[in-house]
Amino acid sequence: MPITTTVITGATSGIGKETAIALAKKDHALYLLVRDTVRGEELKQDIIAITKNKSVYVVHCDLADLESVRNAAGMLKSSLLAINVLINNAGGIFNQRSESKDGFEMTFAVNHLGHFLLVQNLLPLLEKGQARIINVSSEAHRMAKPNFNDLQWTKRPYAAWKAYGTAKLFNIYFTRSLALKYGPKGISAFAVHPGLVNTRFGTGLTGIGKTLMWLARPFMISAETGAQTSIYLASAPRIDAKSGKYFKNRHPANTSAAATNEVGRDRLWELSMELVAPYLG
Repeated sequence: MPITTTVITGATSGIGKETAIALAKKDHALYLLVRDTVRGEELKQDIIAITKNKSVYVVHCDLADLESVRNAAGMLKSSLLAINVLINNAGGIFNQRSESKDGFEMTFAVNHLGHFLLVQNLLPLLEKGQARIINVSSEAHRMAKPNFNDLQWTKRPYAAWKAYGTAKLFNIYFTRSLALKYGPKGISAFAVHPGLVNTRFGTGLTGIGKTLMWLARPFMISAETGAQTSIYLASAPRIDAKSGKYFKNRHPANTSAAATNEVGRDRLWELSMELVAPYLG
C-alpha cells in the first residue's frame, strides 16, 4: 500500500500532537510544520519511538510570518511529488490585540491567513495528491459577527473571543470555497470542531475569558479524544462526497446561519487573495 504523505501545522502539542501520532501509526509520512523547530525535533523523536515510523520530517513554518509560510511551501515543493493530506490544525486566541510580522491582527493571521497562503502555494502538490484539506475550526464560530471593513480590529474595541470566533467562521468559509473551487481538480476539504479539549489553549487569557475557561475545565475532553475527527477525515475511505462539510464527532453537523453566507464566503476569499498576493509562488 502506498504511503500517504501528510502535512500538519500545530503538531507540537494538544490535538495536533495526538493527530500526528495516530497518523504515524497508520504509516503516513508526516511533515510537521512548526514555529519552534527544537520542539518539533523532540516531537519527531517521540513519534518515531512510539510508532516505529521513521518517515517524520520537521519544517520551520511561522504562520504569523507570510515569508516563512512561503519558504515552508517552497521546501515542500522541492522535496515532494504530491501531498495527500493537509491538516491546518494550528491556531490560537490572543488576550490583547497584537500584530503579526506583516502587520495583520494576530488572530486573523494565525488562524486563517497563514493557512490560506500555505494552501495557495501548495496547490500543485495538493492537486497531484488528490488531497484532503482539513481545517480545524470550532463551535466558537457561532459567536462571530464578521466585519469585512475592519478585519484588523482597528476601528472597534478588540474582543478576544469575538476575534477568535470570527477566525473560526473564516475556517468554515475557507473550507467551502476550497471544496467549490478545487473539487473538480480532485481536492476535497473539511472543517472540524474537535470539541472542548483540555489543552494549553487559552492559557494567556485574563478576566472573563480566563474565568470561562476555568469553569469549562471539568467538562473538557482529552486531546486524544479531540483529535479523533481529524484522524478520521485524514484516513477514512470514500468521504469525498462530503467535501465542504463541517464535522463534529466524525459526522457532518449544522453550522451557524452566518457560516452559510455565500457573500461573506466569497468576500473573504477575495480579500485574502489580495492580502497574500505578494507572497504567492
